[in-house]
Amino acid sequence: MSRKYLTQGLFVSFMAVALATGCAGPSASSPDKIQRALALDTRDSVDQYILGATDVVRVSVWRNEDLSISVPVRPDGKISVPLVGDVQASGRAPEELASSIRASLAEYIREPQVSVVVTSMGSHEFTDRVRVTGAVRQPVSIPHRSGMTVLDMFLNAGGANEFAALNKSMLYRKVGNEVVAIPVKLDDILRKGQVETNYSMRPGDILTIPERSF
Repeated sequence: MSRKYLTQGLFVSFMAVALATGCAGPSASSPDKIQRALALDTRDSVDQYILGATDVVRVSVWRNEDLSISVPVRPDGKISVPLVGDVQASGRAPEELASSIRASLAEYIREPQVSVVVTSMGSHEFTDRVRVTGAVRQPVSIPHRSGMTVLDMFLNAGGANEFAALNKSMLYRKVGNEVVAIPVKLDDILRKGQVETNYSMRPGDILTIPERSF
């Protein structure tokens, strides 16, 4: 199975947890888990970029332009490099891939200098997005941007509908193999200016606004 379809599967599972929890009355995670989740970096480059299928990389070999190529990562996770042949790219950071190519080229070239630059990040099409679901005017899924907050996402969704329970909103964040539920007091943010829960968004986050119980 390619990384793209695996990523889509993980996203569907993540969404199912968020939506099901929201409909049943969201339950927050423990304070310790919430603190760990909020301590994660929320900038664009959250972790070291890991290559995956459909990414496109530029492999540059100094003073050997004939060995320098721009090539996509194939569904099997590999790329083809002149002289070297197939090299595993998926699951590696660009620097790690460059090191592997450098070691292989050393058999043919004296002290090769290799760099790898990602020119298209297709494999992160789903994992680098942020989403709003539930009792909003228009559920949205958009690319993450540095500095983006819960309120930004809420406004991108057109605000709440008439059934929203704003102070029971929940921010779902994946930490390792676990989804952490972080309470968000949207009504307090909007009506009282209490911005303590106007958290910065992290790629992959889902903001869910449940409906009121009647």
